[in-house]
Amino acid sequence: GKHHGHEYVDLGLSVKWAISNLGASCPEDYGHYFAWGETTTKEIYDEESCPTYGLGYSKLQSEGYIGDKGNLTAEYDAATANWGGDWRMPTDKELDELRTKCTWTWTTNNDVYGYNVVGPNGNSIFLPAAGSRSWSSLMFDGSLGNYWSSTHGEYEDYDACYLYFHSGVHYKSYNLRDNGQSVRPVVK
Repeated sequence: GKHHGHEYVDLGLSVKWAISNLGASCPEDYGHYFAWGETTTKEIYDEESCPTYGLGYSKLQSEGYIGDKGNLTAEYDAATANWGGDWRMPTDKELDELRTKCTWTWTTNNDVYGYNVVGPNGNSIFLPAAGSRSWSSLMFDGSLGNYWSSTHGEYEDYDACYLYFHSGVHYKSYNLRDNGQSVRPVVK
């Protein structure tokens, strides 16, 4: 299917997943990297340039970054800001669903490493191991995948929830918000 000019796949989950990363032209393209709560790419990914870094839950809420469920608001959601319509970043629960209800197979797509993720209904998406950006460097591309959720971190003023994977594992964890990571948009 298509929404607002971007293709999605219905995997048989509660949301439909985009076929490619935000900023990518095809499924195996890495696309762009975003710090959590930011909607544009930048040269340097660090604490100084990340406005959400160091903000606790109540501050994130009072400054409008997150809503009452702890997820980024449309204004600060990279998927919504760039693709429009009802596109948004997945929540931690939606990442969990992708993680636990799908079959994950490490593979290559046009020589790009990543996971083929098959939903309960047999449809699939490809998630490239696009690495992440720290300072001005791209690191671990080809071996690690780092995909943001819209959900703030559990314990700290510095983290947010994300999906982490390499050839052996795929799990949900928390990463520093100033990290430049991939975004795979979802739509209801």
